[in-house]
Amino acid sequence: MIPAAVAIALREGDDGPEALFIQRADRAGDTWSGQIAFPGGRREPSDPHLRATAIRETREEVGVDLTDAQRLGVLDDMYPRTPILPPVVVRPFVFGLVDRPPLTLNDEVQDAFWLSLRALTAPGVQRDVTIQHLAPERVFPAYVLENRTIWGMTERILANLLSLAKSTSSLDNIK
Repeated sequence: MIPAAVAIALREGDDGPEALFIQRADRAGDTWSGQIAFPGGRREPSDPHLRATAIRETREEVGVDLTDAQRLGVLDDMYPRTPILPPVVVRPFVFGLVDRPPLTLNDEVQDAFWLSLRALTAPGVQRDVTIQHLAPERVFPAYVLENRTIWGMTERILANLLSLAKSTSSLDNIK
């Protein structure tokens, strides 16, 4: 398995906690091309640990330095469910930010945006969608907000985060 990490950057917004998402740029050969994700990527030999991978990738992809951000916790490792995807294991790290930092996108990222966790839990947002990706059409659970569809591994990470937030009634308690 190829080790990788993502950063779930949270901050308090006008409508409660919100998380930073990216939309990956459309790139030939990128299995996750065009998908909505959390900033992150594969561990490099120079990364001393996976948290460092999440911090480095977030800085590279969106220009946000999480080095001094509050460390809120680590979620369960995720693996692709489709055997045609690369054999990665993704560890999600959760960080708390005080302010909304400016975003500077690199060429791997088409867009970056903040979504309210309250909006993600609104009725009708979580539903099944039909997507054709690397194989015949399949039905996936997803979060659909306006023109954004969060599915696949990011949907599973987000569902885990929202479940923990709901069970603790506070994102400050995610460990």
